[in-house]
Amino acid sequence: MKFAIFFLLGLASASAQQVRINEIQLVGTHNSYHSGISPNEMANLRKLNPRAAESLAYRHPSLESQLNDGVRQIELDVYGDAKGGLFANPQGPVLAAQSGLQTDPPFDPAGIMRKPGFKVLHVQDIDYRSNCEPFTNCLAIVRSWSKAHPGHLPIFILVENKDGRPTVKEGASPEPLTPETFDALDAEIRSVFGASEVITPDDVRGTHKTLNEAILSNGWPALEKARGRVLFLLDQRRVGSLYTQGHPSLEGRVLFTNAAPGTPDAAFTECNDSASNPDLVPGLIRKGYIVRTMTDPGPAGVRSNETARRDASIQSGAQILSTDYPAGEAAESGYFVTVRPPGNTQPNARCNPVLKPANCLDDMLKERR
Repeated sequence: MKFAIFFLLGLASASAQQVRINEIQLVGTHNSYHSGISPNEMANLRKLNPRAAESLAYRHPSLESQLNDGVRQIELDVYGDAKGGLFANPQGPVLAAQSGLQTDPPFDPAGIMRKPGFKVLHVQDIDYRSNCEPFTNCLAIVRSWSKAHPGHLPIFILVENKDGRPTVKEGASPEPLTPETFDALDAEIRSVFGASEVITPDDVRGTHKTLNEAILSNGWPALEKARGRVLFLLDQRRVGSLYTQGHPSLEGRVLFTNAAPGTPDAAFTECNDSASNPDLVPGLIRKGYIVRTMTDPGPAGVRSNETARRDASIQSGAQILSTDYPAGEAAESGYFVTVRPPGNTQPNARCNPVLKPANCLDDMLKERR
C-alpha cells in the first residue's frame, strides 16, 4: 500500500514537472500601486477634466493584499529620479487650493520622494499617490510576501518606464530614458532580489543563440522549478532597443522585453486588445510566447458590467490577464475578472484553456507553504 501511494505521488510530481509556466493562465492587476487621487484633488480634476477623472477613479489595496487575494502579476510604473526630489512637490495640491478647496493630507510625510531612486506613480503632479514607494520598497514588499509563501506560483512584475513632458504649468519634467536608465533599473531590482529568486532571460535562453530560438524550441521552465520566484517584464515596446543596447538577446539583463514575435529577444509580448483579433493570441501562445492582455471594457463598460471583452480575453488563452478589478476588488456594478476554479481559493489561476497541457490539473496550481 505504501509503495502504491508513493508511486502515485511520484507520478503526480513527474506530471507537474512537465507543466511549464507558459501553460497556465493567471489574473494580474493594472497599475497595481494605484491608491487613487485624494478627495479634494479629485473634485478639482472632475471640474477641470471630467473624462480624465473618470478614467482615474479606481484604486488598489496594498500589494500584499492583492497577492493574498490570488493576484500573480503586478504592474509598477516607474520614473527616473537620479538626484531625488523631482516629484517631491506635486502641483495637485496647488491647483486644488487655487480652486478654493482644502488641502488633502500630505502624501509623503517621511520625505521618501526627496531621496534618489526610481519612483512609482501614474501621472506626475496629477495622479501621484502610491500604495508603495519608492520602487525598491514595492519590490521588497513582494519579496517579503514571497518568502512567507515559498510555494507560490511565479509572480510576474510588469514595469513601465515613464518619461514625457510636464503635465501642468510648473510641473515636474520627467527624466529622459537612456541605456543608463535601464542599467540603474536592473541594479535596483538586483539590490532587492537575489539571483536565485528571479527567472531571467539568461535562464531561459540557456545555450541557444537567441532567446526567441530557445522559446520556439525548448520553451519556458517547468512550473515546479519556478515556484517561489519572480519574473520581470518590460511593458513598452518602444524602449526595447534601449534595453537591449549592448545586451543582444537580453544577455545579462533582468527583464523580458515586450518584443515583436520572431525578433532575437522575443519571449514575452503584449496584445492588449486580444478581443478584437481572436486568432492572434492563440497562435502566439501555441508557438511558446507568453502573452499579456487587458480585459476591461473601459469606465463606461465597467459601470454597465459589460463582460464581452473580458470573456473574449479569457478565452484567448493569454497567460496574463490584466485588470483593475480582480476577484476581491469587484466594481460597484459587480464587474470583476477571475479564472479561479470553483473551490480553489488560491491563486487566481488555472491551466491554460487553449494550450490544454495534458499533464496539468487545476489542483497542481494550489499553493503550499
